Amino acid sequence: MHASIFLPQFGLPVHTAVMLYIIIGLTGFSFIISKRLQLVPGNTQGIVELLISGIENLVHDTMGHHGKKYFPFIATFGIYILISNLLGLIPGLVPPTANLNTTAGLAIIVFVTTHIIGVKEHGIKYFKHFMGPVWWLTPLMIPIEIIGHLSRPLSLSLRLFGNMMGHELIVAVLLFLVPYLLPIPILVLGIMVSFIQAFIFSLLTMMYIGGALEEAH
Repeated sequence: MHASIFLPQFGLPVHTAVMLYIIIGLTGFSFIISKRLQLVPGNTQGIVELLISGIENLVHDTMGHHGKKYFPFIATFGIYILISNLLGLIPGLVPPTANLNTTAGLAIIVFVTTHIIGVKEHGIKYFKHFMGPVWWLTPLMIPIEIIGHLSRPLSLSLRLFGNMMGHELIVAVLLFLVPYLLPIPILVLGIMVSFIQAFIFSLLTMMYIGGALEEAH
């Protein structure tokens, strides 16, 4: 499917162009709002603080106090995926997360980061996670654990891509069939799907990193 957007693409694939617009937009928004922080927050600052505190509480509940230093990584991923998903609701734009290259890239970053954190926290002892609870099960557990870990980026990328692509196709078909009756229900459904998929990706990322932070038995 060859999609196009109303913004200049500069010869880039459409999902890459939208991704760069999101990164530039989020960077500019973060810079501006950080320069205008006030003791009594306005509407925009209040919404941002509510979103950040919600992610912070989720990180603490899922990963414990050890997860605090990984909050920027989790929050960046969650907000980027949420904004990417929501852009699919704007006519003339497409969500980068409806492209498998984008979701695979995000999933590979999570996969690599998880194991870097594990090695950083535990050193060589991190690889005891792959050996199972008792030594005589090690020859059996190592291949099982390797397959389990390699399946993580596959499931992360396909889940997000499949849901967002499926949502885009359903919206296109429904708007073609009944363009004047369904905009509001589709908009509500789209917002729900966008939040749920961003939440699931972020939650699984926290669980994978939280598992790498645990001591191997």
